[in-house]
Amino acid sequence: MTKFLPLLSLLIISCQHQNAQSDLTLKIPNERPYTIEMVFDGVQNPWGMDWLPDGSMLVTEKSGVLYHVKGEEVTEISGLPEVFNWGQGGLLDVALHPDFAQNRWVYLTMATTIGGGEGGNTTLVRGQLIENRLDSLQILYKATPNVPDGQHFGSRIAFDKQGHVFFGVGDRFHRDQYPQDINIDGGKIYRLNDDGSIPEDNPFYNSPGAKKAIYSFGHRNPQGLTMHPETGVLWEHEHGPRGGDEINIIEPGLNYGWPVITYGINYNGTTITEQTEDPAMQQPQYYWVPSIAPCGMTFVTGDRYPNWKNQLLVGSLKFAYIEMLELEGTKVIGRQKIAENIGRVRNVKMGPDDIVYVGIEGEGVVLLKPMN
Repeated sequence: MTKFLPLLSLLIISCQHQNAQSDLTLKIPNERPYTIEMVFDGVQNPWGMDWLPDGSMLVTEKSGVLYHVKGEEVTEISGLPEVFNWGQGGLLDVALHPDFAQNRWVYLTMATTIGGGEGGNTTLVRGQLIENRLDSLQILYKATPNVPDGQHFGSRIAFDKQGHVFFGVGDRFHRDQYPQDINIDGGKIYRLNDDGSIPEDNPFYNSPGAKKAIYSFGHRNPQGLTMHPETGVLWEHEHGPRGGDEINIIEPGLNYGWPVITYGINYNGTTITEQTEDPAMQQPQYYWVPSIAPCGMTFVTGDRYPNWKNQLLVGSLKFAYIEMLELEGTKVIGRQKIAENIGRVRNVKMGPDDIVYVGIEGEGVVLLKPMN
Protein backbone atom coordinates (compact mmCIF):
# COMPACT_ATOMS: atom_id res chain seq x y z
CA MET A 1 0.00 0.00 0.00
CA THR A 2 1.23 3.50 -0.78
CA LYS A 3 2.23 5.57 2.22
CA PHE A 4 1.59 9.31 2.00
CA LEU A 5 3.26 11.97 4.10
CA PRO A 6 0.68 14.48 5.40
CA LEU A 7 2.82 17.45 4.37
CA LEU A 8 3.27 16.06 0.88
CA SER A 9 -0.45 15.40 0.57
CA LEU A 10 -1.13 19.07 1.27
CA LEU A 11 1.53 20.04 -1.25
CA ILE A 12 -0.04 17.81 -3.89
CA ILE A 13 -3.47 19.36 -3.41
CA SER A 14 -2.12 22.92 -3.46
CA CYS A 15 -0.09 22.42 -6.66
CA GLN A 16 -2.75 21.10 -9.01
CA HIS A 17 -2.34 22.28 -12.59
CA GLN A 18 -5.51 23.50 -14.25
CA ASN A 19 -4.30 23.67 -17.85
CA ALA A 20 -4.38 20.00 -18.88
CA GLN A 21 -5.97 19.79 -22.30
CA SER A 22 -5.88 17.88 -25.58
CA ASP A 23 -8.04 19.96 -27.91
CA LEU A 24 -5.46 22.33 -29.40
CA THR A 25 -5.34 22.32 -33.20
CA LEU A 26 -2.20 20.78 -34.67
CA LYS A 27 -0.92 23.35 -37.17
CA ILE A 28 1.31 22.56 -40.15
CA PRO A 29 3.53 25.52 -41.16
CA ASN A 30 3.71 26.44 -44.84
CA GLU A 31 7.50 26.61 -44.82
CA ARG A 32 10.27 24.82 -42.95
CA PRO A 33 13.21 26.92 -41.69
CA TYR A 34 15.56 23.95 -42.17
CA THR A 35 16.69 21.11 -44.41
CA ILE A 36 17.19 17.52 -43.23
CA GLU A 37 20.71 16.07 -43.37
CA MET A 38 21.95 12.61 -42.40
CA VAL A 39 24.57 12.51 -39.64
CA PHE A 40 24.96 8.79 -38.95
CA ASP A 41 23.10 6.00 -40.73
CA GLY A 42 24.88 3.06 -39.10
CA VAL A 43 22.41 2.62 -36.25
CA GLN A 44 18.98 0.96 -36.43
CA ASN A 45 17.48 2.14 -33.14
CA PRO A 46 19.24 5.33 -31.98
CA TRP A 47 17.76 5.53 -28.49
CA GLY A 48 20.05 8.07 -26.85
CA MET A 49 22.66 10.65 -27.86
CA ASP A 50 24.95 13.22 -26.30
CA TRP A 51 27.98 15.26 -27.32
CA LEU A 52 31.64 15.26 -26.27
CA PRO A 53 33.48 18.56 -25.80
CA ASP A 54 34.99 18.29 -29.30
CA GLY A 55 31.51 18.16 -30.85
CA SER A 56 31.57 14.43 -31.64
CA MET A 57 28.62 12.28 -30.55
CA LEU A 58 27.87 9.27 -28.42
CA VAL A 59 24.87 7.34 -29.79
CA THR A 60 23.24 4.28 -28.23
CA GLU A 61 21.91 1.36 -30.25
CA LYS A 62 19.17 -0.44 -28.32
CA SER A 63 20.68 -3.83 -29.05
CA GLY A 64 23.63 -2.92 -26.81
CA VAL A 65 26.19 -0.89 -28.77
CA LEU A 66 27.49 2.56 -27.82
CA TYR A 67 28.90 4.41 -30.84
CA HIS A 68 31.36 7.30 -30.93
CA VAL A 69 30.60 9.30 -34.08
CA LYS A 70 33.19 11.85 -35.20
CA GLY A 71 32.41 12.95 -38.72
CA GLU A 72 32.71 9.86 -40.90
CA GLU A 73 34.78 8.04 -38.26
CA VAL A 74 32.61 5.68 -36.19
CA THR A 75 33.97 3.60 -33.30
CA GLU A 76 32.24 1.18 -30.92
CA ILE A 77 32.88 1.94 -27.24
CA SER A 78 33.91 -1.15 -25.26
CA GLY A 79 33.48 -1.92 -21.56
CA LEU A 80 29.66 -1.85 -21.33
CA PRO A 81 27.88 -4.42 -19.17
CA GLU A 82 25.71 -7.03 -20.83
CA VAL A 83 22.37 -5.61 -21.92
CA PHE A 84 18.97 -7.34 -21.60
CA ASN A 85 17.80 -6.68 -25.16
CA TRP A 86 14.20 -7.83 -25.00
CA GLY A 87 11.06 -6.11 -26.26
CA GLN A 88 11.34 -2.43 -25.39
CA GLY A 89 14.37 -3.06 -23.18
CA GLY A 90 18.02 -2.75 -24.14
CA LEU A 91 20.62 0.01 -24.14
CA LEU A 92 18.58 3.18 -23.65
CA ASP A 93 19.77 6.70 -22.85
CA VAL A 94 23.25 8.21 -22.62
CA ALA A 95 24.22 11.46 -20.90
CA LEU A 96 27.54 13.07 -20.09
CA HIS A 97 28.18 14.44 -16.61
CA PRO A 98 27.97 18.26 -16.67
CA ASP A 99 31.68 18.33 -15.72
CA PHE A 100 32.65 15.61 -18.21
CA ALA A 101 35.69 17.57 -19.43
CA GLN A 102 37.19 17.19 -15.95
CA ASN A 103 35.88 13.79 -14.77
CA ARG A 104 35.09 11.81 -17.99
CA TRP A 105 31.91 10.25 -16.51
CA VAL A 106 29.33 8.90 -18.96
CA TYR A 107 25.91 7.79 -17.63
CA LEU A 108 23.74 5.13 -19.29
CA THR A 109 20.33 3.63 -18.64
CA MET A 110 19.82 0.07 -19.81
CA ALA A 111 17.85 -3.07 -19.13
CA THR A 112 19.95 -5.71 -17.37
CA THR A 113 19.46 -9.08 -15.66
CA ILE A 114 21.63 -8.08 -12.70
CA GLY A 115 20.27 -9.57 -9.47
CA GLY A 116 19.09 -12.86 -10.92
CA GLY A 117 15.66 -14.27 -11.50
CA GLU A 118 13.79 -14.38 -14.77
CA GLY A 119 13.84 -11.29 -16.96
CA GLY A 120 15.36 -7.89 -16.31
CA ASN A 121 14.79 -4.32 -15.23
CA THR A 122 16.13 -0.80 -15.77
CA THR A 123 19.61 0.04 -14.50
CA LEU A 124 21.57 3.29 -14.24
CA VAL A 125 25.34 2.89 -14.67
CA ARG A 126 28.29 5.17 -15.23
CA GLY A 127 31.83 4.73 -16.49
CA GLN A 128 34.78 6.93 -17.35
CA LEU A 129 35.37 7.30 -21.06
CA ILE A 130 39.07 6.69 -21.66
CA GLU A 131 39.83 6.74 -25.38
CA ASN A 132 37.20 4.29 -26.70
CA ARG A 133 36.50 2.30 -23.55
CA LEU A 134 34.33 2.78 -20.47
CA ASP A 135 36.51 2.22 -17.39
CA SER A 136 35.73 2.27 -13.66
CA LEU A 137 32.19 1.05 -14.39
CA GLN A 138 29.74 1.58 -11.51
CA ILE A 139 26.16 0.40 -11.08
CA LEU A 140 24.41 3.39 -9.52
CA TYR A 141 20.86 2.00 -9.33
CA LYS A 142 19.20 -1.25 -10.32
CA ALA A 143 15.39 -1.36 -10.30
CA THR A 144 13.92 -4.55 -8.86
CA PRO A 145 12.44 -7.05 -9.25
CA ASN A 146 13.51 -8.53 -12.57
CA VAL A 147 10.43 -9.49 -14.59
CA PRO A 148 10.20 -11.29 -17.95
CA ASP A 149 7.84 -8.77 -19.58
CA GLY A 150 9.33 -6.80 -22.46
CA GLN A 151 7.39 -3.58 -21.92
CA HIS A 152 7.83 -0.25 -20.15
CA PHE A 153 11.46 0.17 -19.10
CA GLY A 154 11.48 3.99 -19.53
CA SER A 155 14.09 5.66 -19.61
CA ARG A 156 15.82 9.04 -19.91
CA ILE A 157 18.53 10.81 -17.91
CA ALA A 158 18.73 14.48 -16.83
CA PHE A 159 21.03 16.50 -14.55
CA ASP A 160 20.30 19.58 -12.49
CA LYS A 161 22.84 22.21 -11.41
CA GLN A 162 22.99 20.97 -7.82
CA GLY A 163 24.84 17.72 -8.51
CA HIS A 164 21.82 15.42 -8.94
CA VAL A 165 21.03 12.93 -11.68
CA PHE A 166 17.40 12.06 -12.53
CA PHE A 167 16.14 9.06 -14.49
CA GLY A 168 12.85 7.27 -15.08
CA VAL A 169 11.74 3.65 -14.86
CA GLY A 170 8.51 2.45 -16.48
CA ASP A 171 5.87 0.40 -14.69
CA ARG A 172 7.18 -2.77 -16.38
CA PHE A 173 3.61 -3.54 -17.51
CA HIS A 174 2.56 -4.13 -13.88
CA ARG A 175 0.27 -1.13 -13.55
CA ASP A 176 -1.75 -2.46 -10.63
CA GLN A 177 1.31 -3.21 -8.50
CA TYR A 178 4.21 -0.82 -9.09
CA PRO A 179 3.34 2.83 -9.94
CA GLN A 180 1.33 3.65 -6.78
CA ASP A 181 3.58 1.76 -4.32
CA ILE A 182 6.59 3.71 -3.08
CA ASN A 183 7.96 0.53 -1.52
CA ILE A 184 8.71 -0.97 -4.94
CA ASP A 185 10.46 0.18 -8.10
CA GLY A 186 8.64 0.91 -11.35
CA GLY A 187 6.51 3.78 -12.60
CA LYS A 188 8.78 6.32 -10.92
CA ILE A 189 11.21 9.19 -11.47
CA TYR A 190 14.33 8.83 -9.33
CA ARG A 191 16.90 11.31 -8.02
CA LEU A 192 20.43 10.41 -6.97
CA ASN A 193 23.57 12.34 -6.21
CA ASP A 194 25.88 12.09 -9.20
CA ASP A 195 27.99 9.44 -7.41
CA GLY A 196 24.95 7.19 -6.92
CA SER A 197 24.32 8.01 -3.28
CA ILE A 198 20.79 9.01 -2.29
CA PRO A 199 20.11 12.64 -1.28
CA GLU A 200 18.80 12.87 2.27
CA ASP A 201 16.27 15.51 1.19
CA ASN A 202 14.56 13.13 -1.24
CA PRO A 203 10.83 13.15 -0.42
CA PHE A 204 10.61 9.55 0.86
CA TYR A 205 14.09 9.24 2.35
CA ASN A 206 12.71 8.88 5.88
CA SER A 207 9.60 6.87 4.99
CA PRO A 208 9.85 3.33 6.43
CA GLY A 209 10.10 0.71 3.70
CA ALA A 210 10.09 3.21 0.85
CA LYS A 211 12.59 3.25 -2.00
CA LYS A 212 14.59 6.26 -0.88
CA ALA A 213 15.68 7.23 -4.41
CA ILE A 214 12.09 7.92 -5.56
CA TYR A 215 11.44 11.54 -6.49
CA SER A 216 7.91 11.19 -7.96
CA PHE A 217 5.56 8.29 -8.62
CA GLY A 218 2.39 7.25 -10.45
CA HIS A 219 4.04 7.18 -13.90
CA ARG A 220 3.45 4.73 -16.74
CA ASN A 221 6.36 4.72 -19.18
CA PRO A 222 8.56 7.85 -19.13
CA GLN A 223 10.49 8.31 -22.36
CA GLY A 224 11.15 12.04 -22.18
CA LEU A 225 12.97 13.89 -19.39
CA THR A 226 14.66 17.29 -19.67
CA MET A 227 15.52 20.38 -17.66
CA HIS A 228 14.28 23.74 -18.85
CA PRO A 229 17.50 25.54 -19.85
CA GLU A 230 16.55 28.79 -18.11
CA THR A 231 14.28 27.88 -15.18
CA GLY A 232 15.82 24.54 -14.22
CA VAL A 233 12.33 23.00 -13.98
CA LEU A 234 12.21 19.27 -14.75
CA TRP A 235 9.79 18.29 -17.54
CA GLU A 236 8.75 14.73 -18.34
CA HIS A 237 6.56 12.95 -20.85
CA GLU A 238 5.24 9.42 -20.75
CA HIS A 239 3.31 6.98 -22.88
CA GLY A 240 -0.31 6.55 -21.97
CA PRO A 241 -2.25 3.45 -22.98
CA ARG A 242 -4.67 4.09 -25.89
CA GLY A 243 -4.84 7.85 -25.45
CA GLY A 244 -3.59 9.76 -22.45
CA ASP A 245 0.07 10.39 -23.27
CA GLU A 246 1.18 13.08 -20.82
CA ILE A 247 3.50 16.05 -20.39
CA ASN A 248 4.28 16.66 -16.71
CA ILE A 249 6.33 19.04 -14.60
CA ILE A 250 8.07 16.85 -12.03
CA GLU A 251 8.02 18.02 -8.43
CA PRO A 252 9.29 16.12 -5.38
CA GLY A 253 6.90 13.65 -3.76
CA LEU A 254 4.00 14.19 -6.11
CA ASN A 255 1.72 11.42 -7.36
CA TYR A 256 1.05 11.63 -11.12
CA GLY A 257 -1.90 9.29 -10.96
CA TRP A 258 -1.30 6.21 -13.10
CA PRO A 259 -3.38 4.04 -13.21
CA VAL A 260 -5.89 5.54 -10.75
CA ILE A 261 -6.54 8.48 -13.06
CA THR A 262 -5.89 8.58 -16.79
CA TYR A 263 -7.25 10.10 -20.00
CA GLY A 264 -6.58 6.82 -21.82
CA ILE A 265 -8.33 3.47 -22.25
CA ASN A 266 -7.09 -0.08 -22.71
CA TYR A 267 -5.72 -1.06 -26.12
CA ASN A 268 -8.77 -3.25 -26.69
CA GLY A 269 -11.09 -0.29 -26.13
CA THR A 270 -12.25 -1.20 -22.63
CA THR A 271 -12.22 1.24 -19.71
CA ILE A 272 -9.31 1.42 -17.28
CA THR A 273 -11.02 3.84 -14.93
CA GLU A 274 -13.76 6.45 -15.10
CA GLN A 275 -11.56 8.89 -13.16
CA THR A 276 -9.51 11.57 -14.86
CA GLU A 277 -8.95 13.66 -11.72
CA ASP A 278 -8.23 13.11 -8.04
CA PRO A 279 -7.49 15.87 -5.51
CA ALA A 280 -4.43 13.96 -4.23
CA MET A 281 -2.97 13.43 -7.71
CA GLN A 282 -1.30 15.70 -10.21
CA GLN A 283 -2.92 16.70 -13.48
CA PRO A 284 -0.69 16.73 -16.58
CA GLN A 285 0.42 20.00 -18.16
CA TYR A 286 -0.86 18.58 -21.43
CA TYR A 287 -2.18 15.24 -22.70
CA TRP A 288 -2.73 13.71 -26.11
CA VAL A 289 -5.89 11.92 -27.25
CA PRO A 290 -5.29 10.05 -29.48
CA SER A 291 -1.82 8.99 -28.39
CA ILE A 292 1.17 10.09 -30.43
CA ALA A 293 3.58 7.68 -28.60
CA PRO A 294 5.99 10.45 -27.48
CA CYS A 295 9.70 9.69 -27.39
CA GLY A 296 12.49 12.17 -26.82
CA MET A 297 12.00 15.78 -25.73
CA THR A 298 14.07 18.95 -25.81
CA PHE A 299 13.74 22.69 -25.36
CA VAL A 300 14.93 24.79 -28.30
CA THR A 301 17.95 26.91 -27.40
CA GLY A 302 19.82 29.55 -29.35
CA ASP A 303 18.58 31.61 -32.28
CA ARG A 304 19.09 29.23 -35.22
CA TYR A 305 15.35 28.58 -35.68
CA PRO A 306 13.19 31.72 -35.89
CA ASN A 307 10.26 31.74 -33.43
CA TRP A 308 11.19 28.38 -31.85
CA LYS A 309 13.33 29.51 -28.91
CA ASN A 310 12.31 28.02 -25.52
CA GLN A 311 9.54 25.99 -27.17
CA LEU A 312 9.32 22.25 -26.51
CA LEU A 313 9.99 19.63 -29.18
CA VAL A 314 8.55 16.10 -28.80
CA GLY A 315 9.08 13.15 -31.12
CA SER A 316 6.21 10.89 -32.19
CA LEU A 317 6.87 7.21 -32.72
CA LYS A 318 3.32 6.46 -33.81
CA PHE A 319 2.79 9.21 -36.37
CA ALA A 320 6.42 9.70 -37.51
CA TYR A 321 6.76 13.43 -36.92
CA ILE A 322 8.17 16.04 -34.54
CA GLU A 323 5.70 18.18 -32.65
CA MET A 324 6.49 21.60 -31.22
CA LEU A 325 4.47 22.57 -28.18
CA GLU A 326 4.17 26.34 -27.91
CA LEU A 327 4.47 27.49 -24.31
CA GLU A 328 3.36 30.50 -22.33
CA GLY A 329 5.26 30.01 -19.12
CA THR A 330 4.39 26.40 -18.25
CA LYS A 331 1.09 26.40 -20.14
CA VAL A 332 0.81 24.70 -23.53
CA ILE A 333 -1.01 27.16 -25.82
CA GLY A 334 -0.40 25.71 -29.28
CA ARG A 335 0.89 22.80 -31.36
CA GLN A 336 2.86 22.67 -34.60
CA LYS A 337 3.91 19.68 -36.69
CA ILE A 338 7.38 20.81 -37.71
CA ALA A 339 8.65 17.65 -39.45
CA GLU A 340 6.06 15.34 -41.02
CA ASN A 341 6.73 11.83 -42.31
CA ILE A 342 10.27 11.87 -40.95
CA GLY A 343 10.05 8.32 -39.57
CA ARG A 344 9.54 6.79 -36.13
CA VAL A 345 11.20 9.39 -33.89
CA ARG A 346 13.09 7.71 -31.05
CA ASN A 347 14.86 10.83 -29.79
CA VAL A 348 15.04 14.57 -30.41
CA LYS A 349 17.72 16.67 -28.75
CA MET A 350 19.48 20.03 -29.10
CA GLY A 351 23.14 19.77 -29.94
CA PRO A 352 25.83 22.08 -28.52
CA ASP A 353 25.72 23.89 -31.88
CA ASP A 354 22.05 24.83 -31.20
CA ILE A 355 20.91 22.50 -33.97
CA VAL A 356 18.12 19.92 -33.55
CA TYR A 357 19.25 16.29 -33.89
CA VAL A 358 16.75 13.48 -34.39
CA GLY A 359 17.16 9.74 -33.87
CA ILE A 360 14.93 7.81 -36.30
CA GLU A 361 14.30 4.09 -36.09
CA GLY A 362 15.56 2.22 -39.14
CA GLU A 363 17.27 5.34 -40.50
CA GLY A 364 19.86 6.71 -38.08
CA VAL A 365 20.56 10.21 -36.75
CA VAL A 366 19.67 13.29 -38.79
CA LEU A 367 19.84 17.02 -38.10
CA LEU A 368 17.50 19.84 -39.00
CA LYS A 369 19.97 22.22 -40.65
CA PRO A 370 18.80 25.84 -40.28
CA MET A 371 18.34 27.77 -43.53
CA ASN A 372 19.66 31.03 -42.05
